[in-house]
Amino acid sequence: MARQSKAQKETVSRVMHEFKHGELESSTGKPVRSKRQAVAIALHEGGASKEESPASNRRALSHTKARERKGETARDADEGKTSARRKPAARKTTTAATETSARKKTGATKATSRKAPARKSPARKSPARKRSS
Repeated sequence: MARQSKAQKETVSRVMHEFKHGELESSTGKPVRSKRQAVAIALHEGGASKEESPASNRRALSHTKARERKGETARDADEGKTSARRKPAARKTTTAATETSARKKTGATKATSRKAPARKSPARKSPARKRSS
C-alpha cells in the first residue's frame, strides 16, 4: 500500500477520533457503529482509499480539507467552533410577498386566479331503440 501524506494521516486520525467518541455520522446522519464503516469513511475522507482512483482521492481530500478550514467537522461542532462563513443579511419583504406567504399558510386563494368549477353538460339521452314486435 502506498504511503500516506501528512494531511491524509491527520484526516484519518480525526475521523477515527470522531468514531471513538460517537460523533461520526454516515451520509444519512445516523451515528456510525461499525468500525469497518468508520475505517472506510476515514480512508475516503482522507483520500487514502485503494479502492478509488488517485483523482477521486485528491478530490475527496481537498473537499475534506475545505470543510476543516470552514469548521464544519464534527470535532469543530463539538468544541463549539462555528464556521467562519458570514451569514447573509435579512431580506426585505414587500407587501405582495407577505400576502403570498400568508395565503400559503392559511390555504386561502386569490379570487382572480381561481378557476370556476367545470360545469357538467346536460346528460344526453341515447336514442330510443325501436322494438320490433
